[in-house]
Amino acid sequence: MALRIEPRRNVTTMTRLLAPVTAVVLTLLFGASLFWALGFEPLTTLYAFFIGPVTTLYGISELLVKAVPLIIIACGLAVGFRANIWNIGAEGQLIMGAIGAAGVGLFAPAGLGMLLLPLMFLAAMLAGMAWAGIAALLRARFSTNEILVTLMLTYIAGFILSWLVRGPWRDPMGFNFPQTALMPADGMLTPLDPRFRVTASVFFALLAVGLLWIFIAKSFAGYRLAVGGAAPRAAGYVGFSEKSAIWTGLLTGGAAAGIAGFYEVAGPLGQISAVISPGYGFTAIIVAFIGRLHPVGILLGGLFLALTYVGGEAVQVSYGIPAHITRVFQGLLLFFLLASEFFTSWRIIRSGGPV
Repeated sequence: MALRIEPRRNVTTMTRLLAPVTAVVLTLLFGASLFWALGFEPLTTLYAFFIGPVTTLYGISELLVKAVPLIIIACGLAVGFRANIWNIGAEGQLIMGAIGAAGVGLFAPAGLGMLLLPLMFLAAMLAGMAWAGIAALLRARFSTNEILVTLMLTYIAGFILSWLVRGPWRDPMGFNFPQTALMPADGMLTPLDPRFRVTASVFFALLAVGLLWIFIAKSFAGYRLAVGGAAPRAAGYVGFSEKSAIWTGLLTGGAAAGIAGFYEVAGPLGQISAVISPGYGFTAIIVAFIGRLHPVGILLGGLFLALTYVGGEAVQVSYGIPAHITRVFQGLLLFFLLASEFFTSWRIIRSGGPV
């Protein structure tokens, strides 16, 4: 029996919007089955994972702490993804942004005062852009695959970070732990409430969402990128530059990831260590796609994926479930999201009719 795949005709907007919702529901169902297989009561454990953490002010604050880098990075990645520029290395760009911010914070001349934070912010953004710019240069000049280049650069960034915190930047008063000294007081963001870790970075995340909406809905540059991604040949005929799209997509994603690195260093962490991110750069890819590259969807997706981090920590404490359950839920969500997107846009045909 022969099978083939063909595109569906007349896919409605509602159907496309329901695809990520379907993926979330299937993730919850399979997650419940997983908890049952591990010997836990599914509904109680799901409640502890997804509801319990946001029933307290502390839990909500931690949710925002983890949602901020996801939303910022996803907004930057969405610009490139809309033009079919696939930046998969935001994790490495976040690391380089954190290194840039920490370098300024640790080694800038004393007495900068209020100028220190803006300089750290700028250094982080430029470091993330520079790291993404390597992939942009290779793609624009030599037509290399940006997926592979950005991914490999992530591992190189990790090695640079490991060398710095174990070598020249290691805190001499840190009891030989692989970490730097704490940032100076002028290089730290003040929490909005002294009881919690959340800082003014939440407002920047909202600003990123607003800027993304303006870019894709109101700017000619956003329209040009969208046309280039949907119809590259048509874009070429009307004079839209492919190289410009490559540079714009990758540098925007790199800048966003670098800024997220700054907020980690100047906010919750206050320093850099051998591990400065639980995988925000990779998770932000899921955020971008579960939000369908739309600002509102990214905002909601960022909150949901942040909840998997907070919930994973909660069930680890309450039930002794390894924190890696967070990765399992994120993997399930990505799998079902891809499956939902596939069956929304395509159908499988056999000799006797559609499956």
